[in-house]
Amino acid sequence: MSEATVWIVDDDRSVRVVLSAAMRDAGFATREFVDAESLIEALDTGVPDVLFTDVRMPGASGLDLLERIASSNTSLPIIVMSAFTDVTTTAAAYRQGAFDYLPKPFDLDTAVDMAERALAQAVSEATLPRKSAVNAEPELIGSTASMRELFRSIGRVAASGLNALITGETGTGKELVARALHRESPRAEKVFVALNTAAIPSELLESELFGHEAGAFTGATRRHAGRFEQADGGTLFLDEIGDMPVSLQTRLLRVLAAGEFYRVGGRELIRADVRVIAATHQDLEAKVASGEFRVDLLHRLDVLRLQVPPLRERREDIPRLAEHFLAQASIEAGLEPKRFAAAALAVLREYAWPGNVRQLENVCRRLAVLASGRQIGVGDLPAELRIDTPRSRPAWTAALADWVEQELKSDGENLHARALAEFERVLLEVALTVNDGHRQNAARALGVGRNTLTRKLGSSRKRKSG
Repeated sequence: MSEATVWIVDDDRSVRVVLSAAMRDAGFATREFVDAESLIEALDTGVPDVLFTDVRMPGASGLDLLERIASSNTSLPIIVMSAFTDVTTTAAAYRQGAFDYLPKPFDLDTAVDMAERALAQAVSEATLPRKSAVNAEPELIGSTASMRELFRSIGRVAASGLNALITGETGTGKELVARALHRESPRAEKVFVALNTAAIPSELLESELFGHEAGAFTGATRRHAGRFEQADGGTLFLDEIGDMPVSLQTRLLRVLAAGEFYRVGGRELIRADVRVIAATHQDLEAKVASGEFRVDLLHRLDVLRLQVPPLRERREDIPRLAEHFLAQASIEAGLEPKRFAAAALAVLREYAWPGNVRQLENVCRRLAVLASGRQIGVGDLPAELRIDTPRSRPAWTAALADWVEQELKSDGENLHARALAEFERVLLEVALTVNDGHRQNAARALGVGRNTLTRKLGSSRKRKSG
């Protein structure tokens, strides 16, 4: 296998010479260009594995070059260099799809490490999710036993048409369950209306639910149809039902019992055929005992109950959820797709996630925008996630045991040597990732010398290319 190639575009000859020499010492083949135009011509005959480009050059700029290459749909990782590091330039570089940004003057070790990271991620580029339309309907994701049971319950409950109560901690995805119940029900072609009762001031909640007539109260200048009227024939989802005032619980009970109501300030009896799905993170039985929730309303709502498990109880789903949210966030923001390194996914899986799926989604949205490069490592994760990771539980040993067992069954050769080589490769790469590519810090963290680390990285790369 031929050695990886790095192309360098810079009108400053000294930068080209020094950077090219450092790349050759690291085992790369190099090619130099004085401007963007000459490189674009060269792309007709071949494409490098990694490209370094200056921003300000005679003729087309580095940002122009980024745009030209991006329009050709190539996955070439591009590292942008500039002595003029400002928000506008760096933001423009990342917006155009730059792999990373290297401010001048730069440390040669940092430049080499960037190239190595870019090459490693380019190898797995084919497995990245491609840009596509954002799903119009968010979906429930999970393959753990608790989620499979939830899916079965949704299938049974959806067709019944009966009222349902969804319970679970904040952020577990109770509204997604409600939408799935509607989508799989005979009412699927009708409207789905959602209302968070905790988000509406108590004095306005009655009007939101049942509507009002013009002049019913100050500011009511025209008739307003409430959520029950809007949901006629379909499904009404009442989130955080446990926060509903007791006075309104009485009115809601009448609607559930008779299917009819009056608008606020009105005399016309309104009838609505609505399936009500309620959700709460609270213990409604405890609220009944304290007099904060009507027991008869609980019985009306709790005809069928579905429990959504917290994320910490279905950790096996976390990697798939994280990759899904990261891909969706990249698409929505118009960014190039990214992926998580295996070590980063391991950290995500071990975190307690007090905010559940919603917290995971928000973290992935943040990483899609702020993480440099196309692979997200442990060092890119928020500090609170890394602090929470238990260090006393070597979960990786189970995966290693599975791999050894499979290799032994398939009569794999040189198993000991291959396992040690792979262990060392992962150890070195993760140490570099956690330390943002700084070899000195990575070597110190591993307890080895910098020269030892550099030599082992070189040996690892030769084994991979051999």
